[in-house]
Amino acid sequence: MNRAFDAIICGAGITGVSAAHFLSRAGFENVVIIDKRPPLSFTSDHSTECYRNWWPDPEMLALMNRSIDLMENLADESGNVFRMNRRGYLYVTADENKIEEIKSASLRTSELGAGQLRVHTTEASYYQPSRPDGFLGSPDGVDLLIGNELIRKHFPYLTDNAVAALHARRAGWLSAQQLGMYLLETGRRHGVKFESGEVTGVNIKGGRVQGIQLSTGVRIQSPIFINAAGPFLKEAGKLMGVELPVHTELHLKAVIKDTLDVVGRDAPLLIWSDMQDLPWENEERMALAEDEQTRWLTETFPSGAHTRPEGAGNDILMLWEYQTKSMEPSDNPVMDEQYPEIALRGLAAMLPRMKEYFGRMPRPQLDGGFYTKTAENRPLVGPIGVDGAYVIGAVSGYGIMSACGVGELLARHITGSELPEYASTFELSRYDNPDYLKKLENWGDSGQL
Repeated sequence: MNRAFDAIICGAGITGVSAAHFLSRAGFENVVIIDKRPPLSFTSDHSTECYRNWWPDPEMLALMNRSIDLMENLADESGNVFRMNRRGYLYVTADENKIEEIKSASLRTSELGAGQLRVHTTEASYYQPSRPDGFLGSPDGVDLLIGNELIRKHFPYLTDNAVAALHARRAGWLSAQQLGMYLLETGRRHGVKFESGEVTGVNIKGGRVQGIQLSTGVRIQSPIFINAAGPFLKEAGKLMGVELPVHTELHLKAVIKDTLDVVGRDAPLLIWSDMQDLPWENEERMALAEDEQTRWLTETFPSGAHTRPEGAGNDILMLWEYQTKSMEPSDNPVMDEQYPEIALRGLAAMLPRMKEYFGRMPRPQLDGGFYTKTAENRPLVGPIGVDGAYVIGAVSGYGIMSACGVGELLARHITGSELPEYASTFELSRYDNPDYLKKLENWGDSGQL
């Protein structure tokens, strides 16, 4: 016997769960999420779990501000069950020539709505260190600390070479799993259901969604189908004859035990903002340079090596996208076994005591997930050309921080509620605009860390 739902969501990652949550809050009492994997298990549980409102793109900044508002509301109502903090992001540089550029860029982002820019050059300047836990009473905006003495007063584990540190304050991290489960469980109390299954077809009649078919042959009726398939967004779009302009990249992270306490346990997310050459001994560098397969390890690496403390023990996360690889998503992607050592060496520029781990690094845990991206790194949220069909995804490396914002936005599209000004920026139809396509040719900073 055919079953019927008010809405079907394909994908139980953080965006699908968020969409269900906000639809249920908007009055939808019969929503089902369908995924062949358990909720929050494919990409969402491989996240860095961080969030920030520090974005150079005004529309993305507005979305993130709204999403963080929603997360803070959920933290308040749940007793902060997902342990949201506001330790911030600290961008560190050793290049004095960058200081004026950092000031100018920070002022522009501040004026877009990210909060006040405060510049500190002496110890007499008022700078409020971040609290290790919680977010209430913490500042927003950004603090720019200039001068090594001032920087190391507050962050003594950083290098003597640091000349400026930009501390974005409405930022931090949380438990992505706990946030996702809270969204799912509160949705369930309003009628949301989860079913294990694989969507293999979308039934369309007269240009309108009628329901879906599962791999088992079971048909489920619904006037609304939501593509929240994460890394499989493109495949799910093809079920409706819709080509979504996205690609997937494998992003890795490594976890080690910081037995030497190199990273302060109360540290913010620490990011090295300079390009660098990896620190090798002369003999190592010569040997690497002689082999075509390893020569790239002696070349200049991009900026962006970052780390943060994890949990109540001495774990730290190490992340660095030094080689972005576009590939099709799979259940068991091949991991770069060199990644932990390369990330460790890259972090030594910012955290010199990392060198004490060279040759005796604690056993790393290496994992990764697939980031789904558009060319300009903006999400896809809204209708997709078939009546009753919607998409929510392409949230790249910002899925956790944007989940509540895009979930609420999609619910507004579906219920016909008033949309925020940024809504059209994230619709698929933006690619029908010749002027927008022209802008894509010279897109600036996408905000990807």
